[in-house]
Amino acid sequence: MIEVIDILKDAIFDVIKLIPFLFITYLIMEYIENKTSSKLKQKVEKAGKFGPLFGGILGIVPQCGFSASSTGLYASGIITLGTLMAVYLSTSDEMLPILISEAIPLTTIIKILLIKLILGIFFGFLIDFLFKKVNKKEIEESDICEYDNCNCHENGIFKASLIHTFNIIIYIFLLTIIINTLIALIGEETIENFIQNNLFLGPIISSLIGLIPNCAASVIITNLYTQNVINAASLIAGLLTGAGVGLIVLFRVNRNHLKENILITIMLYGIGVISGLLLQIIGFTI
Repeated sequence: MIEVIDILKDAIFDVIKLIPFLFITYLIMEYIENKTSSKLKQKVEKAGKFGPLFGGILGIVPQCGFSASSTGLYASGIITLGTLMAVYLSTSDEMLPILISEAIPLTTIIKILLIKLILGIFFGFLIDFLFKKVNKKEIEESDICEYDNCNCHENGIFKASLIHTFNIIIYIFLLTIIINTLIALIGEETIENFIQNNLFLGPIISSLIGLIPNCAASVIITNLYTQNVINAASLIAGLLTGAGVGLIVLFRVNRNHLKENILITIMLYGIGVISGLLLQIIGFTI
């Protein structure tokens, strides 16, 4: 029997945590669109060359909000694709508090964070090198303003940011309810049993679970590891693809670039699977 009240509570709690991150992001976007000179815009674009380094470091902070914030900045052309991917790959979500609560050794936690950080930065720079054309977006007024009907120039950046934040939060809230309901219907035990009976598919399955656009993905994967259901390689694979609500926001704010969004999702999944399989082949442990 699905506990509707619990699902609603979880969804409300998840979106409340995102509000400050999203609001600050939209303020930054509105400020750049309305207040900065072309010279400053050029500096922002140039700074993006080192974005994957800062994106990877920012991503390891255990909050879903950073992946959502980075997605909005990417859709507006403020950060590069490599920076976005670095944030996605290094994002920790709820992993850190769970590992700490389970009394996992500090050295083990540091190793996990370092691996995610290194892989996030490496693939971030690699993607920027391989996909230079994708990073040619101009920093200009995005179609978010037109779609949300915020009248940015008339209402001011503060009110416009509130409107954008409200609209995206409603969108995330509804999708979070759907995702949580599906997880409740399938059952975490069913997911655990399936993985336990198909250990050789661990990294592939874990990476797929990580793609669930919800903080619950990192919770499931971390719990599977602490309960010895999956190994270290599968843990890393799943955590690499666990970008929180980043993918939900991506398909919302970058909706005019569907093929690009699908490519980003495929790349994220591919990096998780390949990294996990390679770690499994070399017998990686933590």
